[in-house]
Amino acid sequence: MTLSDLPLNGSALVDSVQEIHANDAIARRLQELGFVAGENVRLVARGPIGAEPLLVQVGFTRFALRIAEAKRIQVRPLAEGAQA
Repeated sequence: MTLSDLPLNGSALVDSVQEIHANDAIARRLQELGFVAGENVRLVARGPIGAEPLLVQVGFTRFALRIAEAKRIQVRPLAEGAQA
């Protein structure tokens, strides 16, 4: 599943960031922001128009992402009862 598929207030672990082409600047920037394998993420809110942007928390930092950017981030849901 991708980060854009996560339900509101859902938590997950990052698996990977999809690179569309060699030297993909967006994928590299997402990784620099903390979207790296094993990192906890949570979908905090969705925007009012078209559910965009997405407010996502990585660690203690929150970012606003476009849906297209969130679709590049592969995640796996946390086991039930686990906290992000």
